[in-house]
Amino acid sequence: MIFHNKKILIVDYEADIKELIKRRFLTVGYNVFSTSSGKEALVYFAKKQPDLVILDLMLPDLDGYELCRRIRENSQVPIIILTSLGKVSDKLKGFRLGVDDYLTKPFSLKELEARIISIFSRSIQQNQNSPIKIKKIFQIEDLVIDFNKRLIKRSDLCTELTEIEHDLLEFLIENVGKKLSRINILNNVWGYIPLRFTDVRIVDVNISRLRAKIEKNPSKPSLIVTVRGIGYMFHDCIISKFHKKEIY
Repeated sequence: MIFHNKKILIVDYEADIKELIKRRFLTVGYNVFSTSSGKEALVYFAKKQPDLVILDLMLPDLDGYELCRRIRENSQVPIIILTSLGKVSDKLKGFRLGVDDYLTKPFSLKELEARIISIFSRSIQQNQNSPIKIKKIFQIEDLVIDFNKRLIKRSDLCTELTEIEHDLLEFLIENVGKKLSRINILNNVWGYIPLRFTDVRIVDVNISRLRAKIEKNPSKPSLIVTVRGIGYMFHDCIISKFHKKEIY
């Protein structure tokens, strides 16, 4: 499945890799823009409004992490980090900034394509499952989860969810009370089976980010609980407090 006319911004200092990706994606029907400069990438991003960003961390003029942080200040557009920095600490830092996926070089072009298709497929599925006229809202005590607007509300505070956080939280709530392994979550939310053990760390980091947004005390979570030796579960003891509204 190819999502024609989707705009992809490639930011990579390695010219051969940048051109390889660009040629491939142009061939299959994407609109592709590329640059080797982090500062120029910000200009491209503002002008072109891409649907997805492929970002290297090692850039000559602006640190890739800083570029990611600046994008996240104003946009929740999907970001895939593609870099030679493969340490777990590098991946965790990227995930904490809100990136959607992380691939290390050398990489498989087919795997990169598969992950991009997975991201775009999730977006299409959201639109199909959530008709514009229906507002899907869950309320748990003073916490309101608005899936259509991708917002978390508590008292007068509103926090926006990234696309991947939205999908992760929705999957957890759809399976409330079920013990879900990290591999199961990764497969259903990110859309692939991990090839490396470190790939599942993206689940842990995004769970941590979600807890920071929805838990009263993230260090002692009561909604998204850890199932030792397995993974995570959205706690079923509060299921009676769910209030689902459908507003037409």
